[in-house]
Amino acid sequence: MTVRELYAALAAQYPAALSAEWDNDGLMCSADPDRRVGLVLCALDVTDATVEEAIRIGADVILSHHPLLFHPLSALTPDGAVGRRVIRLLEAGISVISFHTRADAAEGGVNDLLCTALGIARALPFGEGLGRIGCLAQKTPIGEFAAHVKAVLGAPFVLCGDAGIAVHRVAVVGGSGKSEIAAAIGAGADTLLSGRLSYETVNEARDRGINLLEAGHFYTEALLPRHWADVLLPSLGVKAAYFDSCRVAAL
Repeated sequence: MTVRELYAALAAQYPAALSAEWDNDGLMCSADPDRRVGLVLCALDVTDATVEEAIRIGADVILSHHPLLFHPLSALTPDGAVGRRVIRLLEAGISVISFHTRADAAEGGVNDLLCTALGIARALPFGEGLGRIGCLAQKTPIGEFAAHVKAVLGAPFVLCGDAGIAVHRVAVVGGSGKSEIAAAIGAGADTLLSGRLSYETVNEARDRGINLLEAGHFYTEALLPRHWADVLLPSLGVKAAYFDSCRVAAL
């Protein structure tokens, strides 16, 4: 399989039509789209550490959730962080494919994986189709649910805004979900779990009438690259590895 063929196969799973208008993802960087793919490194972010790990293990492609190129580059030099990574990747012959909001919205994407991992059943799209909303098997105290989220996602902590109601109908938005609070309330959620909501927003949980839980941007999205490495790419006959792109920042 070539880089171009791999992108086409993955784009069938995550169609470009699902990407938000403001987003930029897809085939980000490739000196040779017809290069054969022997190994793919899956990561949440294309950091310097991710690039060096790809070079170390001999990967032909980095598959990331967050786009390598999000804002337009005004210059391509090693003086900027993104430009330096692009040059290093091109020199090493490594391509980068990123699937961002389309992998949030797609079936089997970030939010479906979150629901499955946390035991949230009958999940349906809400909030412009990016998030998911479903139900726990039974009503659960918010402290118990927060502890469950922390354990399942491996998060160092969960910021919890208690609205004084039990957790049952849960909306999830991997990554940043502050803008989806109104949509979650409108969809009938008693609880919204996201990666980032802000301290001030979580403190407003009781006033808003909805439990709010913030578990960390990385921890609510890291299920996706692990899924790519363990399930999706092997199903396509492609060898893959997972890299924890947060490990340097977590030191």
